[in-house]
Amino acid sequence: MQDAPTKHRIYAVSVASVYPHYLAKAEKKGRTKAEVDQIICWLTGHTQQSLDAELAQKTNFEDFFTQAPQMNAARSLITGSICGVRVEEIEPSTMREIRYLDKMVDELAKGKAMSKILRS
Repeated sequence: MQDAPTKHRIYAVSVASVYPHYLAKAEKKGRTKAEVDQIICWLTGHTQQSLDAELAQKTNFEDFFTQAPQMNAARSLITGSICGVRVEEIEPSTMREIRYLDKMVDELAKGKAMSKILRS
């Protein structure tokens, strides 16, 4: 009998515990909390109010993405490498969603225009 594959430990980590790192990365490069929040809301369909509630509830990454109001269809336009892995080559999963968010925050920190980050 084969065991079910174990989930990556990041799935159980609260978004609220990683959020300050996203902010620090962006703010260190002169970007703002509002821009980080705009990216997260664009990706997940959250409003500022529902995002704040998820952070306050310490929702884990798996629930944050699987229960997101409306994942943005344009997220498939996000390409490139994050941690040496091409995001478009990750199997569709919560891990891909997490990497999309990481990639977008990286682009913000690198000074990319919001219109490009939000694929508009």
